Formats: sequence, C-alpha cells, structure tokens
Amino acid sequence: MTPFTTLSGIAAPLLADNIDTDAIIPSREIKNTGRTGLAEGMFAPWRYTQGREPNPDFVLNQPAYAGAKILAGGSNFGCGSSREHAVWALAEYGIRCVIAPSFAPIFAANCIRNGLLPLVLPRDGVEAVAGHMVAIDLAAQTLTCEGVTHSFPIEEEARDMLLEGLDVIDLTLKSRSAIAAWTRADRAERPWIYL
Repeated sequence: MTPFTTLSGIAAPLLADNIDTDAIIPSREIKNTGRTGLAEGMFAPWRYTQGREPNPDFVLNQPAYAGAKILAGGSNFGCGSSREHAVWALAEYGIRCVIAPSFAPIFAANCIRNGLLPLVLPRDGVEAVAGHMVAIDLAAQTLTCEGVTHSFPIEEEARDMLLEGLDVIDLTLKSRSAIAAWTRADRAERPWIYL
C-alpha cells in the first residue's frame, strides 16, 4: 500500500450522518469480487441521475471538489455492513482520508487495512474544515485549516500501519524474526508438538 504521511487538499463536504456502506457502494454496483472497478459505482444513487448522467448537485461532481482526496462526513460514517468494497470504492476513486465525528468500527478498521485515514474530529471541527483546504500530518496527528490546528486521535498500531503502508499481513511479517525465535524456543521446549 502507499504510505500515508501527509496530505493536503480540499475537504469535500458530505455532512450527512449515518452514510452507510450501501450508499457508498450499492450492492448492484459491485460487478465482481475484486478490489477494482468499484469507483464508477461509488455513491451512484447520489452521483448520477436516473439516466446515469452526473448529478450536478452531488458534491464530488461540482468543479470545486472534482478530484478531492478528502471527504468531510457526518457521524457514524460507514455504518450498515462490513462491506469492505465501500473502502475499496473510495480508495479507487482517490479518497485518502475521511474526516468525521465518528465511524462505524468495522468501516474504520477496513480503512486502516486499505491505506485510508479515518480522521475523527468533533462535529464542530468537521463543520469548520468542510469545504476548505486542509493539511494533514499523520505523524504529528494534526490537521491544519485556515491557520487553526486540530489534534486528532488514532491508535498507535493503526497510525504505524498507515505511515508505513502496511496491511495486516505486512504487519505480522514485521515480527518475522521474533516469531522464528519463539518457534525455535518452543520447538526445543515442546518437541512433540512438531512431530
């Protein structure tokens, strides 16, 4: 995965609460089981008209937010299901960070595993940065907007995974030498286990 260190850009405002995974990527838009081909269907009911033309009222179709890599969302972003396709759709589209007052836990975990930062700010902080240019420094755990710097929480392991571009397998492989040492010691202590 591409490491996430710093990111600057406009935070496209999509401030509704409870944006669920079926809104992010409707099941009818999932044409395969892979991680690709999903960006086209991202937010499809909001993003397109009945004739599948771009809806000019949808935030990401507006020129000011075209190509945005940051979304500012409402509370409980990514609720509804464990559908990892929702994160894959966002990532394929180019979204690297969603800023919200809270996230559905499984969605937030899927974000970390796929290199996308789920950045938690209080509601008034999200509303203050929505629609503005922001600069995010993950190592410092800060977001700066219009001269105001906000600190944000993130678990150490999640921060390290994003900073180093690691998925869960990569994270385990970082401990390869410790695992090998433990296995050698265990093999000496309990050789019958390895027969």
